[in-house]
Amino acid sequence: MRKAIIAGNWKMNKTPAEAAALVNDLKPLVKDASCDVVVCVPAVDIAAVKAAAEGSNIHVGAENVHWAASGAYTGELSAEMLVAAGVEYVIIGHSERRQYFAETDETVNKRAKAALAGGLKPIICVGESLTQREQGVTEELIRMQVKIALNGVTADELKNVVIAYEPIWAIGTGKTATADQAEEVCAAIRKVVGELYGADAAKALTVQYGGSMNPKNAEELLSKPDVDGGLIGGASLKADQFAVIVEAATKG
Repeated sequence: MRKAIIAGNWKMNKTPAEAAALVNDLKPLVKDASCDVVVCVPAVDIAAVKAAAEGSNIHVGAENVHWAASGAYTGELSAEMLVAAGVEYVIIGHSERRQYFAETDETVNKRAKAALAGGLKPIICVGESLTQREQGVTEELIRMQVKIALNGVTADELKNVVIAYEPIWAIGTGKTATADQAEEVCAAIRKVVGELYGADAAKALTVQYGGSMNPKNAEELLSKPDVDGGLIGGASLKADQFAVIVEAATKG
């Protein structure tokens, strides 16, 4: 049985003090979760969040990682640096990174391989725009993104990979894919991974849904057989809302 993972993507929010306070609020609310609970936080918050989460079941993630081990990459962080800071998970290829910071399928692949080589668990984001959905190319696009992201990733490394389906048209818009739409694409992700790595590997892969998952729709989304968790944006910044989603994953 694959374990559900509920990961918060805090984006550019919370000072270190605010971050520690949020984790302290969250700890008692999620302590009995049967799913994995992850908070992916801004780089300046990692130390404060790691300290606040000490001794709890909350795992710490980062929001990006560079593909190089070191070098002249101003503003970037290597996998080694993140691991040394206590980070376990890292989001790679979020649509906001692709949109605002020129991330491509190829750089996503390079970052994913560097993360895996450094001992991090990448949460690789894939998803289509509203135009692409209306053009009927969602599955083709997702297949391409998954194949390129996993290019050169071994079957053994795949065990530490999470793939998050994040329809771009549903991120921060309040629009959500229906549970059936989410299931359809998460199943397509699992199918392409099965073609690349075999049925057992595909079955073991955690596939999340992200894109305005919230306390009201989480239970229905997480009840779907191929939706193994969520990558949560806005609702992850409120302990009570995030806890409701964690509870839904525990049930689902």
